[in-house]
Amino acid sequence: MVDLKGTIERRIDIDLAIGESPVWDADRHLLWFVDILAPCIYALNLETNRLATYPMPCPVGSIGLASGGRLVVALRTGVHLFDPVSRALEFLVHPEPDMDMNRLNDGKVGPDGCFWVGSMHESLPRAPTAALYRVTPRGECTRVIGGLKVSNGLAWSPDGGTMYHADSRGAYVQAYDFDPRSGHLSGGRRFATFDESDGLPDGAATDVDGNYWVAGVTAGRITKFAPDGRIVDTFALPTPAPTMPCFGGRDLKTLFITSLRTDRPGIYHMGTLISVKTDVTGVPTYVFG
Repeated sequence: MVDLKGTIERRIDIDLAIGESPVWDADRHLLWFVDILAPCIYALNLETNRLATYPMPCPVGSIGLASGGRLVVALRTGVHLFDPVSRALEFLVHPEPDMDMNRLNDGKVGPDGCFWVGSMHESLPRAPTAALYRVTPRGECTRVIGGLKVSNGLAWSPDGGTMYHADSRGAYVQAYDFDPRSGHLSGGRRFATFDESDGLPDGAATDVDGNYWVAGVTAGRITKFAPDGRIVDTFALPTPAPTMPCFGGRDLKTLFITSLRTDRPGIYHMGTLISVKTDVTGVPTYVFG
């Protein structure tokens, strides 16, 4: 294991219960992220270091950029559009209205302009009641993958032709052939498997070279995989429970990483947002709609 190049910076002072879903907004030069349990959406202005807060009415699993300056938001009550100016929420669809044992979790906007969002079984031990869904801007919802415990790890290759998806408690990452026009998946294959010492796979990101960067939430590391599934590098982090990496900054060469609050291994660590400069460029953020 090697250290990330550059100095790792802590970007916020607040203690996040479950920091998640960092999303780079190039138009506004903002880094959006959430605290699932606060529940709250945050926007960090990288030029002023000002942190704006947008409290949510219930747990917020993930977010994505949407047209018209809005966000698409996965709440316990379903998928909504959120306007940061008016702070109004507009309901789109609930993928699992009758499954109280689940909540919505990791979600990202894909190359097809749709919001891909998964659910997770909340109780321990995790049961395979969760699924991955594709939500269109018109609110049409399709169940794409079932039999999951904790849906996670969404990311796409630079050309949009491959989609990566993890089950954190599987614990594995799958790769699929992806049609950026239709959103159709095919050719599913096992990309990587994990145990707790490797770091169970949580959120992920890709770079322009096609490498897949995944947070090892149980091992305090980021693992970088080549497109063929080989481990290129593992990067040690100052937090034992990273949840998701995201490339941002004007050149898309800053890696932002959220984490969750933990006392593992017997020492209290706050959930936070950290960043570090890299020598690689990330894939730009897609927009819902």
